[in-house]
Amino acid sequence: MFRQFFGLKYNPFGKEIDVSDVYESEDMKELNSRFKYIQTVRGMFLLIGEPGVGKSTALRNFSTGLNPGLYKPCYFSLSTVTVMDFYRGLLISLGEVPSYKKVTMFHQIQQAIMSLYYNQKITPVIILDEVQMLSNSILEELRLLFNFKMDSENPFILILSGQSQIRNKLQLAVNAPLKQRITVKYVMQGLKFEELPDYIGTRLKAAGLHENIFTQSAIETIYSASKGVPRLVNSLATASLMYACSVKQKHIDEEIVYQGQKDFDM
Repeated sequence: MFRQFFGLKYNPFGKEIDVSDVYESEDMKELNSRFKYIQTVRGMFLLIGEPGVGKSTALRNFSTGLNPGLYKPCYFSLSTVTVMDFYRGLLISLGEVPSYKKVTMFHQIQQAIMSLYYNQKITPVIILDEVQMLSNSILEELRLLFNFKMDSENPFILILSGQSQIRNKLQLAVNAPLKQRITVKYVMQGLKFEELPDYIGTRLKAAGLHENIFTQSAIETIYSASKGVPRLVNSLATASLMYACSVKQKHIDEEIVYQGQKDFDM
C-alpha cells in the first residue's frame, strides 16, 4: 500500500481529512467571510459551484465551526423528492415529528424555526444541497416557508447549495420572488495555480509527511489536468502516489502523474 511506502497515516487526498486541516485557499477565505456575514444578518445564502470544487467541504467546515449553543445546523440533501416528502424530511432534520397533512407540516416547520429562534435563542441553519435538482414547486414552497412576520424578519439561515444550473431556474419568472429574497451569493472557483503547491503540501503534512515529494513539473501537470478542481486534484494526486509506490519511486514527477492519470482515466 502506498501509505506504508510513503509513511502516511492515511490517504492525504481522501475524504478523511479533519476540517481543521482543510487548506484555506483564497476561494475558501472569501466564502468564509460571506458565511460570517450571513451569521450576522441571517436570511438566504446561495452557494454555487461545479462538481468537485469544494462546496461540501466548505459546508462541513462551516457547520462544524458553529457554536451549538447559538446555532442548530440541519443538513438536507433529498433534492428530488415531492413537496410532501420535502416537508417531512425538513421536519425530521429540525427534530420534529411530521404530521400527515401538508398545511399542518407547513405550520410545524415555521413553528419549529420560531421556537428555536425566539424561545431558545438558537438560530436554525438549514443547508439544502444539490438545489439545482429541486423542482419549481419546491422552490416556490421555500419562498412561502421562509416568510416570517410578513417578510419583516429572518429567524433562520437558509443555505442553498448547488451547481450552476440553479441560476437558470432562478431566472424563471415563477422563481423571481425567491431570487429577490437571497441575501448573499457566492460562486466557488476552485484552486489557483499558485495555491496548488501549498494545497498538496498541507494535505501531505496533515497525513504525516513533511517532505515535498511532488516536483514542480508534477504540480503543473496536475493543474493542467484538473483546472484547480480540488476533487480532481485529489484523485490525480492519489493515482500518482499509487503508481509511484508500484514502481518504488519516492518523488513524483511529470511522468509519474501521467502514468497515474492513465489509470485514473480508465
